[in-house]
Amino acid sequence: MAQIIDGKAIAQSIHSEIAKDVSDLITNHAQVPGLAVVIVGERKDSQVYVRMKRKACAEVGIKSIDIDLPGDASEKMVLETVLNLNANPQVHGILVQLPLPSHINEERILTAISMEKDVDGFHPLNIGKLAMKGREPMFVPCTPKGCIELLQRSGISVSGKRAVVVGRSNIVGLPVALLLIKLDATVSIVHTRTPDPKNIIREADIIIAAAGQANMIKADWIKPGAAVIDVGTNAVDDPSRKSGYRLVGDVAFEEAKSVAGWISPVPGGVGPMTIAMLLRNTVDSAKRACVEMWC
Repeated sequence: MAQIIDGKAIAQSIHSEIAKDVSDLITNHAQVPGLAVVIVGERKDSQVYVRMKRKACAEVGIKSIDIDLPGDASEKMVLETVLNLNANPQVHGILVQLPLPSHINEERILTAISMEKDVDGFHPLNIGKLAMKGREPMFVPCTPKGCIELLQRSGISVSGKRAVVVGRSNIVGLPVALLLIKLDATVSIVHTRTPDPKNIIREADIIIAAAGQANMIKADWIKPGAAVIDVGTNAVDDPSRKSGYRLVGDVAFEEAKSVAGWISPVPGGVGPMTIAMLLRNTVDSAKRACVEMWC
């Protein structure tokens, strides 16, 4: 049976490390890390995510600067909000909750975020540096960074291994593939146009599943002993639940855990790590700002 990678426990350990760093910044430099969270509209899923992020900030001592804009806010209003936060020295990280309403150009808003405060890691210059050999981005996107942390803190070596990333999104698939390459893995990306994905995935020592397709990867797709990180979060009907649904990953967990060497569950795997990495990026930004100000 696979070793279950407990993302909740690992994330909690990281939270403790971050809380100590925050305490040191406050005690030694009078610097309180600040994270501005901008949400436009009242999408229930976005509201839930934002509440979780704000709660996590409070737990580790990061100041959460909450900006709630109406769903009909103009693109100009959102852009001006971001530019004001760029200029605010008490803000070390800016997060604009996606998706934005359809009348707002997401790329324009995300590109307007200062690269020095891009704690989501989505600025084109940060992604560009991630793709270049010998360059380091100021921030790495939180979910891909969390995937790598799960591997490293579980004692799973990446160097020299064959890794397959399932999915090629800008948010997870592409950046996590770039991170694996930086760590000297040999990487393949499987996507919707890939012929015979099963045999490609079955060659992998490490699988990062980020396709957004419930239970796509079966036990016979997995090399015995492989490490499986499941990023997928898919709602499937479940009449036994009060909500009428339950969350599952891209990997058929119950059958896969009898073949894999390590596997992360859904929920409780990558999800908690994404928020932990957001907090880590924010504190790293505050540390950088402190050095620049000689505080």
